[in-house]
Amino acid sequence: MPITGLAELLRTMQPMLNPQTCVFAVVPNGTDTASLAPLGTFREAEGTTVIVEESTAASQGLSPLFRAAWITLTVSSDLAAVGLTAAISRALTDAGISCNVVAAAHHDHLFVPVERGREAIEVLERLQSQS
Repeated sequence: MPITGLAELLRTMQPMLNPQTCVFAVVPNGTDTASLAPLGTFREAEGTTVIVEESTAASQGLSPLFRAAWITLTVSSDLAAVGLTAAISRALTDAGISCNVVAAAHHDHLFVPVERGREAIEVLERLQSQS
């Protein structure tokens, strides 16, 4: 059952660093992205942002806009929960780590600069232990 309470979300978030390096890239709107096996997509007027594994981007000739370490918060968070993104953003901001958050149906996913992935995990684990 998805969790809505902020204190419980923080206490049980269990951040996990995924092994893949991901990239954000843009393809023209209307592009068939199925062959890219994207982790996520978002269509804007200027183009469709795709989040894909770095090796896929390279093999498809996509120009990376952002290379990212992918962190999954393994807690089952409710999409209507309030405050989780703000708390995580504050902790990472205080450490000087940029973060792009994607909320999905079951978990929240954080994309941080690839070279700061391990550090971001440490920040999140500290936040969890203090909650």
